[in-house]
Amino acid sequence: MKEVFVKYRLVLPLSLWLLIFLVLPYVFILTQSFLASDNFGQVIYDFNIDSYSKFFTNSLYYTTLLRTLFIAVVVATTCVFLSIPLAYFIAFRVKKYKTILYALIVLPFWMSYIVRAYAWKIILGQNGILNSFMMYVGITEEPLEFLLYSNFSVVICLVHIFTPFVAIPIYTAFEQIPKALVEASKDLGAGSWTTLWKVILPLGLPGIISGGTFALVLTMGDFLTPVLLGGPDTLFISNIVQNLFGTSNDKPMGSAVGILMLILILILLEYSGHMERKYASFKSKSY
Repeated sequence: MKEVFVKYRLVLPLSLWLLIFLVLPYVFILTQSFLASDNFGQVIYDFNIDSYSKFFTNSLYYTTLLRTLFIAVVVATTCVFLSIPLAYFIAFRVKKYKTILYALIVLPFWMSYIVRAYAWKIILGQNGILNSFMMYVGITEEPLEFLLYSNFSVVICLVHIFTPFVAIPIYTAFEQIPKALVEASKDLGAGSWTTLWKVILPLGLPGIISGGTFALVLTMGDFLTPVLLGGPDTLFISNIVQNLFGTSNDKPMGSAVGILMLILILILLEYSGHMERKYASFKSKSY
């Protein structure tokens, strides 16, 4: 018994922490999602599935979830396409100062999320830097209104914020590729593009999938950027959850939406993990 305690004594505090601050809150939210609330926001302990029925019958909820998922896919895809050349350049082209360039990728983490979001308001506003510059050089005669308070501004800000989360795992995956494989590809007559397409990208797929999943999941849970930079048509599902727990004070409905979001994210993570394991095994066989 003593040996068992010694073996698991380091795991026990972490297990208790996860149980108290992760598992139990989720169990509470799941239980609350099957309850009801009165007109004053008081929870009524009457077991029902009305909140889930309301989600699938009210277009506001499921269309917002689908729109959030679509924007998350756009953000994740854009982050991946921006991160691949950056990671490739640092991993295979830079001989010196790799550490400095890697630190520059991490540097945005040192700045507040809100500060970066407000910076984009200054850049994209009607009297902002971008509109003022385009009018100054004669590209446009008046400010472009779609640059701010639209899906465009939300996507731009989220791509800027989440690209480091994507670039780091992609760079790590590229850095782990044996340089001998890249040199062998070039010795066999393959050019840089062929080597990138046939060797580097397939072997770096686990990192690409991991980075894309980071951006996808983080975008799904974001609620601040749509408030600061989005318009009336850029409501995210997280904003609805926030309003249900806050303004509307409908905790059972907010819990139901949160549980459905959690299920969707778990499905995405499981699929992503399956793809990572699949291509990781392919990578090990290639070596």
